This record gives sequence, structure tokens and C-alpha cells, in this order.
Amino acid sequence: MENIIEEIKKAIEKRELCAYYQPQYDAMTDRLVSAEALVRWVKDSGKIVPPMDFIPQLEETDAITMVDWYMAEEVCKTLKELGEKAIPIAVNFSRWHVKEDDFSEHLTGLLEKYEVPSDLFEVEITESALVAEESAILPWIRNVRGVKIRVAIDDFGSGLSSLQFIKDMPIDILKIDRSLLSSNCQAEKERIVLESIFYFANRLKLDTIAEGVETKEQLGFLRTCDCKKIQGYLFAKPMPREAFVELCRSSNQAKKESQDILEIQTPAHAMQLLMDAVFQKYPMIIYINLTRNTYYMMAYDDYTTKSCPATGDFEELVRGGAATMAPEDREEFAMTFSRQNLLNEYHSGAKTVQLVTWQMGDDGIYRRCETTDVFVKSPSSDDVLVISLCRAIE
Repeated sequence: MENIIEEIKKAIEKRELCAYYQPQYDAMTDRLVSAEALVRWVKDSGKIVPPMDFIPQLEETDAITMVDWYMAEEVCKTLKELGEKAIPIAVNFSRWHVKEDDFSEHLTGLLEKYEVPSDLFEVEITESALVAEESAILPWIRNVRGVKIRVAIDDFGSGLSSLQFIKDMPIDILKIDRSLLSSNCQAEKERIVLESIFYFANRLKLDTIAEGVETKEQLGFLRTCDCKKIQGYLFAKPMPREAFVELCRSSNQAKKESQDILEIQTPAHAMQLLMDAVFQKYPMIIYINLTRNTYYMMAYDDYTTKSCPATGDFEELVRGGAATMAPEDREEFAMTFSRQNLLNEYHSGAKTVQLVTWQMGDDGIYRRCETTDVFVKSPSSDDVLVISLCRAIE
């Protein structure tokens, strides 16, 4: 171990360690939008030592941090050189940096030294680091984002981490590991897994990057999943700094789309646009199964109250909702949206049930609110289903 550490120190002094850059492209428009910096060890003889021959050994100790900081400075130099043509570049940081109390200060110091805006530098940390540093990773990520630097989780899907980590982490970007594309997106199970990952990532408003994209079949399927960015040999291999700088300078990153985006959008993208429009009018949407007396809260952004549980017993939800109404509206609300009354309305042929009440928000102020329950039919079940649309009336 000591030998490899000393060799790397000498390689840094001799500037044999180089930053190679792999471009990332917009999945829909094929525009160059960002990149990832990757370390390469190029010896004086011209021989390139693969990262797998030295990075895993360094990662066993905090010796890896000297390589990470060296790469971070190289990226800052490249961003400064690019000037107005600069695009965001991501740098990998080992889990050992989570133990650095001054990590954010060190990083912002580098950005200030090279006059690099914080939105051009991205921090990548691997999925495995979430598990290895579970107790310390959350405050560390918050500190990084606190200085306006975006954080990406790399290699997602390569390990055994729970989705709970992603739910709880205030990250910005999810990078999908190449291993999830191993069947060229042709196997049904692979497609289902990918669809699910992109669905929850988009719902969490995370940017998504698919790594290791090498075929048109993979690209075509990823577009249907509304994947945001593509990284892989289909578009470009990692390249030396000089080639990357030339690519950025020759790319018209701000060019207008040659084709109407509505003509090339995927079904998933069109659905997301539709849902965004619905959420603008109805910031709280609840799925209800009257037959099973259950509900699921799909969204409650910018609604008057956010205190109701995300899922649970529907009758309890109605009782809790009635308690937030003005005294003169409580009984009517409870009766109108009782499970039995909604079932009666459904069996009598009603399509919707609507009521306007005064409801107290989390701030203690009463506002007029409209609740509209829409009866819907599932193609795979005879259960009585309802979508409840709720909004405050100005």
C-alpha cells in the first residue's frame, strides 16, 4: 500500500495524473450540456495505467483524497479556461471526504481561486458511500448544497442501498449505473426496473443521467422513460482536456431546437407536462380506494395544510380533514366525503362530488377551499376508486 501511495504522490508532482472528460448530452436534443471528469494516469513513456489498477487500493485509506482534490483543481482550471463556453463538470469524491470538517470551505476556496461559479461544479459521491457513511452523509450533503454546489449520487443501482437513502438525501442528480442496461433494454424485467427508477426520480424532481449508453436501442428506451441526460460511448468516450476544450468551444450549446419539442417528446415526458399542469391548479391530489378504505397522497405542494399523512385509513383522513374546517363547515364536510356517502353517490351514477368550505391552514388562517372527488374506473379491478382534487380559492 505504501508503495502505491508514494507512486501516486510522485505522479501528481510530475503531473502524470490527468483529467479526462466524458461529455454528457441532453437525451432529447443531443446537445452537449455537461461532463464528468475522470482520472487517468499517463506515464512519461505514454503508457496509460487504468484507474482500476490504482484507485481501489487508494480508496482503502484516505490517500484517495489527494487524488480527488488534485482532480478538483484541474477541473477548476479547465472551467476557467473555457470561460463563457464552460458547462457544468462533475468530480468524483470518495467517502473519506465525508470525514473532512472543512470540505465545503476547501471546495469554495478552490472555486474562488479560479473564479468559477458554483453552478459549474458538481460533486459526485457513489451509492456505496451512502451506506458506508450513513450517519455522517446527510449533514455533509447539506453543507455542500449550502454553498450552492449540486450533488450527484453516482452508480445508482450497482449496490444494495435502500431507496430510503434517496428519499432522505437532499441530492440534485441521480446517475443510473451502466449495469442496469446490461440487457440492452430488451429484457422485460430490466425495462420495468428502469421505468420505476426514472418515475420516482422525476417525481422527486431529480435530474437523471444514464451511464454507459452504447446503443441506439438503449437511447430509444431511455427517452421513453424521460431520462434527462445520456453519458456513454454512443455519443463520446472520455477525452483529454485539449479535445474537450475544443469540443465545448465548437459546440453551439444555446442553439434553438431544430425540431418542435412537442413532436419528439416521449409519452413519459408528455405525461409529466400534463401532471405539472394539473398540479398548478390542484396542489393536493389524493388517490382513494373506497372499497378498501385506503388512500395515497400523490401531492400536496403549496397547499394550505401539509399535516395529513401520506397514506392510511380513508375514514380517518376525512375525520382529520373535518377537524381543520371552520366550525360551521365541519359536519357538512364529514357527511359529504364520508365513505358511505361517496359509495352511495357512485352507485347512483354520480361522476363527481364537490364542496367548497373554509379550511384552516398550517399558518392558522382560514381560506376558502374547493374539494372535488372524481370517480374513476380501474381496468384491472372492480374496486371503487376516487381521485380527490383540492385547491384554495383566491
